[in-house]
Amino acid sequence: MAERAIEFNRMPLMTLEPLFDAPLAVQIHVAAVTPAALLGAYILLRPKGTPLHRLLGRIWMVLMIVTAISSFFIHQVDLFYGFSPIHLLSIATLFGSWNAIAAARRGDIRLHKRIVAGLYFGGIVLAGLFTFMPARIMHAVVFTGAEWPAALAAAVM
Repeated sequence: MAERAIEFNRMPLMTLEPLFDAPLAVQIHVAAVTPAALLGAYILLRPKGTPLHRLLGRIWMVLMIVTAISSFFIHQVDLFYGFSPIHLLSIATLFGSWNAIAAARRGDIRLHKRIVAGLYFGGIVLAGLFTFMPARIMHAVVFTGAEWPAALAAAVM
């Protein structure tokens, strides 16, 4: 048992080196989506309609737009002239952001909530899971040297 613990403790930790070596567009993308993921979860769990909600919502929306726009400069999965199906999600995110803002401004809070929840769970959570697939940069960041978590993540996805 002690040998197992020692072996487990020798496992290399996460490394940011693949991210630092990535193209600038990837770095901008990750720099925008990481706080968007954390801030979005916070906003979804907190009271709605408050001045703080409005302020954080504006910041979150800017982060989502930066995330979507930066994705158009990422061409790792080249299926059609440098683009892939994930870029359709970026287009949907831009339209969704516009529609969420418009819905909130005209007082259609139900629609606003649906769109924002879709942006968060589809654009961040679901799309984020695919970034941990083998041969992707975030997979290399999180799972470098750790074979069993990588296999587990691939199986879950």
